[in-house]
Formats: sequence, structure tokens, C-alpha cells
Amino acid sequence: MYVLVIEDNPDLVANLYDFLEPLGYVVDAAYDARSGLRFAAEKKFDAIILDLTLPGMDGLDLCRRLRDTGDDTPILMLTARDTLDDKLQGFASGADDYLVKPFAMQELEARLRALVKRARGEQSREPLRVADLEFDPVTLRVTRAGQPVVLPPIPLKILEMLMRQSPRVVPRREIERRIWGNVRPDSDALRVHISVLRAAIDRPFPEALLRTVHGIGYQLAEPDEVPD
Repeated sequence: MYVLVIEDNPDLVANLYDFLEPLGYVVDAAYDARSGLRFAAEKKFDAIILDLTLPGMDGLDLCRRLRDTGDDTPILMLTARDTLDDKLQGFASGADDYLVKPFAMQELEARLRALVKRARGEQSREPLRVADLEFDPVTLRVTRAGQPVVLPPIPLKILEMLMRQSPRVVPRREIERRIWGNVRPDSDALRVHISVLRAAIDRPFPEALLRTVHGIGYQLAEPDEVPD
């Protein structure tokens, strides 16, 4: 597995090399944002480990630049900032996962493996559950509180994506990219499909599971996992 580390702390980079390479990872390192952009443009990586604070360009801006060029490599963002707002900004910029410093190397490696596995489509075929909502990826059967839920194809794909990511907030453009690829949909297309999804899985029931995070994206989660 080929991993690009964009991090300006040489000690942390050395620790990543020491931990990941014996596990079979091939690691390249860039110590500033411009070098990171160049590395990402010249070579295809399985994952990118991106520090939030970099010389020359903020990690959020770098993440946006990568996504704007069409680079869909899974990005694990590292930062010392641990507030909910910081995490939401990271996801909004296009990051796939977020790890707060200090962290255990074992957790970082587990998250890398999960990101790459998901990007390659190696997803579990076990039923997905969020509260009383259940989706079977084999039969495509959806139920909530034991009642069948019928969905058109695109809302069904969005539901599966949100359930696999739950309780993460999934950025709007990440959903668009997974559903429509590089062809940009009509500006209202995603909103319409979300409305269809919400009408099917939430409106007939007492508690809503699908939440809009304005300016960022959507979250499917149990009510107690949603901040007030």
C-alpha cells in the first residue's frame, strides 16, 4: 500500500516510517503543502495522511485543492484541534477521516486500512443498522421499526453511503462524487434526493435520524449521537 504523508514534523514522519514500513506500507513524505501537491500529482497513492497545520498553506486549503483537481485519494487528516467545529471543517474540505493528536499508531493504521478498503469497494455485506433503521446490502431491503421502506435507486445509494459512514457528517460534494462521479449534477439534484430519503425513513416515525449540517453535508445517526 502506497501512502503519502504531508507533515512538517520530522519526528512524527520518522515515527510513521518506523511503524508503517514493517507492516508493508511504502511511505513517501512531503514536509510542506507545495511538495505535497507535487507528490500527489506525480504518483497515485492509496491514501494520504495530511497534517492540518503546514507551512505555506493550511491543510484545509490543501485538501480542497486536491479535491478540486479531481483527486479522490482517501485523506486522513491529523490535527491537534479537537472541537466539533474543527472536525466539521475538515470533513467539509474533503477529508475522509480525522485523527486528533496525540494518537496511537495502531489506531492510525486501522483507520488507513478502513479508508482504503472502503475506497476499493471492499465493503461488508452484513446488514447495516442505525437505531431502528436497517439496510441489507445484499437484498437491498430497507426497514425501520420493522416496517418496509421503499426507495428509488439514488436515494437508496445515498442511504447506504450515510449508514456506512454513520455517525460521520458526509460532505455534500463527497456524496455527489460517489453518486455521479465527475459529472456535476444539477444544483438541486442532491437536495431533491435527500428530501425523498427523509420522507421515507424519518417522517412516518417519531424520531428523525437524517440531519442536514448546513454548509457542509448530511449525517445519519442515532439521536443521542447528534450534538445539541
